[in-house]
Amino acid sequence: MAEKKEKTSAERIKEIYKLCGEHFGDVRFVGIKYHKKIGWIAKAQFDDGFENLTTDGATDIEALRKLKNRVKKIIKRYNAV
Repeated sequence: MAEKKEKTSAERIKEIYKLCGEHFGDVRFVGIKYHKKIGWIAKAQFDDGFENLTTDGATDIEALRKLKNRVKKIIKRYNAV
């Protein structure tokens, strides 16, 4: 059997960037950073007046997954209206 390749953080960031760009317009920044007290923080920042989206997690992958799920939830809610 072929081994399942694990996605890298860079691939996850590109995927979130693309998803945000398709639905929210201009994206300024999507990335992660480590904070001593909180842990890993994933952030999506937009050019227009839209607020920033942030999530945190114990690992960088967890934080990026939470951010992607949050973006998907917002898109789903927006399309339902």
